[in-house]
Amino acid sequence: MPTIARQIAPVLHSALRRFPALVLTGPRRSGKTTLLRMAVPRARYVLLEDPDVQDRVRRDPRAFLEALKPPVIFDEIQNTPQLFDYVRTLVDAHPRRMGQWLFTGSQEAPLMQGVSESMAGRAAILQLLPFSQAETPKADPLLGGFPEAVLRPRGRQLWYASYLQTYIERDVRSISSVRDLAVFRRFLALVASRHGQMLNRTDLAAPLGVSVPTVSEWLHILEITGQIVLVPPYFENFGKRLVKSPKVYWGDAGLACHLLGIQSQSELDRSPFLGPIFEGFVATEILKAQVNRGQRKGLYSFRDQQGLEVDFLVPRPNARFWAVEVKASKTAQSWMAGPLQSLARAADGRAVRRILVHRTARMQTPLKALVPGVEALTLEQFVAEINSGKNP
Repeated sequence: MPTIARQIAPVLHSALRRFPALVLTGPRRSGKTTLLRMAVPRARYVLLEDPDVQDRVRRDPRAFLEALKPPVIFDEIQNTPQLFDYVRTLVDAHPRRMGQWLFTGSQEAPLMQGVSESMAGRAAILQLLPFSQAETPKADPLLGGFPEAVLRPRGRQLWYASYLQTYIERDVRSISSVRDLAVFRRFLALVASRHGQMLNRTDLAAPLGVSVPTVSEWLHILEITGQIVLVPPYFENFGKRLVKSPKVYWGDAGLACHLLGIQSQSELDRSPFLGPIFEGFVATEILKAQVNRGQRKGLYSFRDQQGLEVDFLVPRPNARFWAVEVKASKTAQSWMAGPLQSLARAADGRAVRRILVHRTARMQTPLKALVPGVEALTLEQFVAEINSGKNP
């Protein structure tokens, strides 16, 4: 499989020079292990999903660690989180040795608790998401960004089916005692059908015949394992009463298409889910641009009780923000800028960059200014803009 450079690599190398330990989180199969093994090729590799290895850690963790010569990569540390406590003592014994203890994990929330309790100040924490379009133009709303699906597109349907099976059997069962896996699979497809909508737990629970607390638990599982993205509402009301529900998206557009039964570009073009899939892809491109620079995620939706809705607000430096409206149309039209103009008026003088993102046509005539104060950018132009490092 060809190697594609990851945008987070410079941030990761910088962290390895400044911290004794590093924790790299992200969904399964997003490329965490490959990235670390390329960054530190001489590191010893230990897979903590191996039952024999887990047994050795449980029986004698100190002896297990003493047998390893750092640097060491511990893959899927959520299986043996107790190692953090023992690694901390080794770090404290040699605090000037950087980049020695490297961890990957697929369950973000439990890992963060372990790091904050045991490794605070000793470990850099980074997140790796699947490929962005800035890393490879092959990543798109149909294929998504998982390396295997992007680099071997002909086998992606089998890969996604296998991925879901592995995810359910490993991550879901390790986190929660889901009693009926068939109902949980239906839940995954149901969440995909609500891709890009305001989250309504009751609406998800009723068709499945489960309780709202059960749906909340299952959503939590999807979120901490990096499968879904919940985009919260913006926290400033601009003098308006806001809708406070988050919007829900699958974290990978290709996986969402698989769950919806969409197998080709022509099917996606005809699908009623084209708009939400394209919108979700834009959302994840924004998040990938942020985490690949080592920044905190900052992505919000906006909807008030009078019906004004803008897809995304992205905070920028110096109290600025970008207002982003997403349309799956290949033709940008002036009426599409209406919500952006209304929001700018409501922002009461705050610096707002207004951007309409649309799909690219084969015969694309460059169009920058849609209406006064609103830019029209193709997906490719927008991805280049959010990854440019500029702060307009």
